[in-house]
Amino acid sequence: MAKTPQVGEPAPDFELPGTDGPFRLSEHRGERVVLLFYPGDNTMVCTKQFCSYRDRADDFAALKATVVGISSQDVDSHRNFIDKNSLNVPLLADADGKVARAYSAHSARLGTKRAVIVIDEQGVVRDRHDHLLGLDYQSVDDLQQALAAF
Repeated sequence: MAKTPQVGEPAPDFELPGTDGPFRLSEHRGERVVLLFYPGDNTMVCTKQFCSYRDRADDFAALKATVVGISSQDVDSHRNFIDKNSLNVPLLADADGKVARAYSAHSARLGTKRAVIVIDEQGVVRDRHDHLLGLDYQSVDDLQQALAAF
């Protein structure tokens, strides 16, 4: 079964609480947006992923896109994760997994799965990368390539 939304399809709108306040996707029209779905705060691969963005902060800022992480932990857990690791990505709390399910980044057994969805200024999905095992992640260079493609 194909992952939804697919490249070329509109990105489903959503609103979630986050570490920088509420985030509503439709309020970011006119901007490129990168959704980083990830399994959990303070897990080995997720920590490595978000610290890699922190460690290349200048390159990360040069993406010229709004980038947010999304997982099922609550905002307090996200704030602790950010504070503990000095992270530079706002994190959104998808406690019931509704947004992850809308983006085919959720499994009943594992919860939120690692996936990257790149959305253009008109709200259309332009790139999608689903990680099969969740043991790797998109680097800053990978994100730069995805954003440069449109």
